[in-house]
Parts: sequence; C-alpha cells; structure tokens
Amino acid sequence: MLDLYPLRHIKGDGTNHWSVSLHKGGRETFRTCSEARTTSKLNISMVAQTSSQLRRVLGVGFGLAVSIGGTIGVGILRTPGLVAEQLHVPFLILLLWVAGGIYTLLGASCLTELGLMFPRAGGFYVYVRRAFGNTAGFAVGWTDWLMYCSILGYLSIAIAEFIAALGLLPHGGIRFLAVLILLGIVALQWLGIRVSSRFQEVTTSLKCIAFLLLVLACLLAPVGGRRSAPIPSSMTFTGLVVALQAIVITYGGWQSPLYFIEEDREPARNLPRAMIGGVLSVIGIYLLVNVALLKILPMSELSGATFPAADAARIVAGGYGRNIIILLSVISIVPLLNAITMMGTRVIFGMGRDQLFWSRTSTVNAGGTPDIATILTAGIAVALIATGTFQRLIAMTSFFLAANYSLCCIALVVLRHQQPDLPRPYQAWAYPWSAWLVIAGSVIFLIGMLMGDVLNGIASLGLLGLGLFGRVVLTRSTARGEK
Repeated sequence: MLDLYPLRHIKGDGTNHWSVSLHKGGRETFRTCSEARTTSKLNISMVAQTSSQLRRVLGVGFGLAVSIGGTIGVGILRTPGLVAEQLHVPFLILLLWVAGGIYTLLGASCLTELGLMFPRAGGFYVYVRRAFGNTAGFAVGWTDWLMYCSILGYLSIAIAEFIAALGLLPHGGIRFLAVLILLGIVALQWLGIRVSSRFQEVTTSLKCIAFLLLVLACLLAPVGGRRSAPIPSSMTFTGLVVALQAIVITYGGWQSPLYFIEEDREPARNLPRAMIGGVLSVIGIYLLVNVALLKILPMSELSGATFPAADAARIVAGGYGRNIIILLSVISIVPLLNAITMMGTRVIFGMGRDQLFWSRTSTVNAGGTPDIATILTAGIAVALIATGTFQRLIAMTSFFLAANYSLCCIALVVLRHQQPDLPRPYQAWAYPWSAWLVIAGSVIFLIGMLMGDVLNGIASLGLLGLGLFGRVVLTRSTARGEK
C-alpha cells in the first residue's frame, strides 16, 4: 500500500525520477466467566446493537478485494530493483520476498484474532483502546486517520501526474485534476456501500488481470542476447535489513478488511478468509512479478533500477512500454484510492461513536456511508493537495503505521494475559511465538525508521502531541458544557 516515493514523471526512456462489560478507561473487564462465554454471539451481532445505521452487506469477495486492492500498488513495480541491489542472487531475492510474506501472514493471523474479538469499525484504534484505554486509543485513531488523509492526497496527485505523463494534461493542471479525482471517489462513496464495494471488487479484478498480463508478456518474451554474467553477491546485514524493510512496506495494506468488519454479513467466517487469502494472493502475485523481472532483465540492469517494471515493459513492447506501465500504475492506484477513502472514514466514524472525536462523524447516510466522516476526510485531503503539505505528512506515514501496528500486536498479548476468558472465535497461529516475532519485527522496524529519519520522527511525535492536546481541550470544554 505505502508506495511512498517521490512523485516525478516517467521519461520516454522508461526510467523514473518520482453492558456485558464495565468500561474503565476504554477497557472491557468481564464480570463473570458465564458472561464471557455468552459474549461471543454478542460480539458478532454487535453491529445491530451499537450501530444499526451501518449496513451488513459485505462478503468475502469484498474482503479479498479490499485486502488485495489495498496492498498492491506501484511499489511492486519499483521495489524489486532495490531488493536486487542488496542481494544480487535470484534465489535469495525470491526467498526474501517469501520471508516478508510469511511475516505478513503471521501479522494477519494475529490481527484477525483481535478483529473477531472486537468486531467494530475503526481498525487499529479499536484494539489499542480496548487494551490500553481511551488516550492510547485516541492517539492511534488520530494518527491512523491523518495517515490515510495524507495518502489520499499522495495517491490523487500520483494519478494526475501519470495522466500528465501520457500527455493528456498540462502539468499546471495536476493539482486541479487530483482534486477532481478525489471528489469523484467521494461521489462514488456517497452512492452507498453496495456501489463502492462493487467498484472495489471490479477494479481490483482489473488490477490483478493487468499484473498477470505483464507477467505473462515477460515470461513469453524471448531473452535473446541480453543475459549477462552473474554479479558476485556482496550482501551485507545492513543491506539485508534495508531490502526486508522495503519488502514489508510493499506488503502493507493487508489489514484493510479489519476496518469493515462491522459491515460484514458473516465476520467470523469471512474475516479469516479475507485476511489470510488476501495475503496469500499478494504473495503469489509478487513472486510472479519478481520471476518475470528476473527473467527479462539481466541482474546488472535489475540491480538498483529505479523502475524495473518500466524497463521490462520497454523490452517487451518497445516504444509502447512506457505508456503500458503508466496505465498499469493508474490501474493499480484507483482501487487503492477507493479503499483508503473507505478506511479513513471508518476510523473517525468509530472514534465519533465512542465520543473520542466529533460525534457527528458517526452519522451514516441512507446508502450506508458515514457521510460527515467522508466529507471531513476528503476535505482534509483536498487541503493537503492544495497546499502540498501532504508531502510532509507522507514522510511521517511509515512512522505512524509501524507504531500503530506495534501497539496492536502488543495489545493482543496484553488482552490474552488480562482477559483470558474473552471469547476468541479465531486464535492466532502458533501463539505466543508468532505474536512476539511480529512485535519484535515491528519494533525493530520502528527504531530503524527513527534512527534513519530523526527529523520526521520528532515531527510525528509533535503531531501526535497536537492531537492529544486538542482532545484534552475538547474534553474539558464538553465537561464544562454538561455542568
């Protein structure tokens, strides 16, 4: 999901320059074991009791579409060059992509347990709030929402720049077109959850077909005399970590179905299929793309290539390769933009319903779309596009994602310890080893990001502090008003 690269243009040569429980501080503590045993059914039916406005119309098809569509983006067209530069050996390259996929699968299994324990809209925010209270929950929800707003600005600009690269738009109109694209997605959302979910399913299917066609074209293309002598492996531990970090970021987005569990017809049945099935599908596509690139590009060209997919397309299709890869990029981003819009609105919908954000964000229109939440999310994204400040927030996005993911995994361990009798329709694989492995990986990733980009790490903490300060002020004002 997080294809956070500089936004520049593809040149003609194909290169890129771019009350069952007592609530105490947000936690749930169960009174008796008998109550806990009856809560499984109550959790799954919580939609009807806590938010009858959200419509339970989604199935496993949408779950797979939003998981795959929210993960596969332009990153897989670019990251293989960075990974090859660090490893140089085809077998090791594919092995590392598999390792990143397995790590992602373990994370998906851990969060699936949390999702079915608390089947409420809001994603990461819900689980951290239940484990650590309202303040920690707000911190995660606030940063999660800002992250999605900034990604919306980034993706909208990216689509407009790709269209400009095709010569269909003057460069001066990029921001205007980006706003129109985003507003078009918002209009689609306004039609209701059935329309937006079907759009997600159709566009994700087109994305998968497009990637498979690229893979097939590369595999069938004659290699000719392009083979070069293998580059001696000079892999270092630092290079291995850099490559693995890039791979894990490219797998980001698999958690998307969690945000819509309250709108799923059969969450206990569909969420594990969507989460695990989505990650397995992405692993398969990523491996195929890497195999295709390794087949068509000599290691000397693949290693360090900024946009290896563009280089491969140029070899396969000649002068048309540039336009093909631009179209593939647009096809990749559209379902991602739709998914991010839907996810961002569910975060502040859940926070508003829990009285940790503006309560009006919990309203839903006749089609099942959180209307005020959608308007507010789109409004912030449009402001970020107009001012260009989304670029600063994008630099903080990976920090927020790593921090929130770490807290969710720790929340799983805490809830297992504090509330062992809490019903768990699904349990994480190989717990506790899987959970601790995921936690260790996410914490190492977070520390590495802080050390590598101290300025943006401090800025991220400042933005978090601003949100917490605003919440304190709002809470005090509300308390005075009630008196």
